[in-house]
Amino acid sequence: MVRLLAVNLLFFLLPFAAYAAWLLITRRTIGGAGDWPRRMILWLAVAGAALMVAVLVVFTSFTGAPPGAVYVPATIVDGKLIPGHFEYR
Repeated sequence: MVRLLAVNLLFFLLPFAAYAAWLLITRRTIGGAGDWPRRMILWLAVAGAALMVAVLVVFTSFTGAPPGAVYVPATIVDGKLIPGHFEYR
């Protein structure tokens, strides 16, 4: 769960980091209030949210078990934990 939140936060903040890098390269400053107008912050937030949704769609579409696989839950055999896994039947 923490990994999912970290990945989402990373992709949401990516447009802000790109804009900050652009400001640093072109103006050599990123800390002034004039460098971060509200309109730009709104567009960066929209771009970050769109990027985050796109990444969620891609990750859920292309990861996981293939169709027809059956999940076998974790079990304990002879005192050893066998993690859950998918089997193809």
